[in-house]
Amino acid sequence: MILAYHGIITTYGFWLPNDPRGSWSDFVWSWELSRFGPATKVETCRSVAAAPHNRAIRRAAKEALLYPEVHFDGHQALSVAAGFATAIEEGGYRVYACSILPEHVHLVIGRHERTIERILAHMKAKASSRLNADGRHPLAGYVDRYGRTPSPWAAKRWKCYLDSVADIVRAIRYVEQNPIKEGKRAQRWPFVVPWDG
Repeated sequence: MILAYHGIITTYGFWLPNDPRGSWSDFVWSWELSRFGPATKVETCRSVAAAPHNRAIRRAAKEALLYPEVHFDGHQALSVAAGFATAIEEGGYRVYACSILPEHVHLVIGRHERTIERILAHMKAKASSRLNADGRHPLAGYVDRYGRTPSPWAAKRWKCYLDSVADIVRAIRYVEQNPIKEGKRAQRWPFVVPWDG
């Protein structure tokens, strides 16, 4: 039985569908990116970030993107957190761990009547709205084909289903340690609640 989820949402341009290390994508929809190869679908929930790969090809693909790769600064991370807090309140989600890093976000979220896909979409939408409201949207000044500011987020998300106490404890520890591994301070967000398992 699913007890919780480990959700990972990435910023625009961080992890491409044809990343040489692998991705969860089935297809490369962007013409600009398709010349760098097909989607590199993997099924694992384990991180492939450290897998050896051709960094030059990955860098060239990122340079072919329509908009600059998004990296949140500290002020933008605060806006993202405020947006998440709104979504959490609206949806009644229980978030056991959260780390907001420049290119991606990790969350451990308790089981809910909504799917993890809907929960993460809700959180991305509220974070984007808050970035706009605070005048901190990293792609402000760019316009997509619909005349709107492009999303600062990648279209897809990664998710792992946690079905044991050991899985939840491991995921919480991983998320809490993520900023520290990147040389940043530990993060304490007011919307994170203790796991009650």
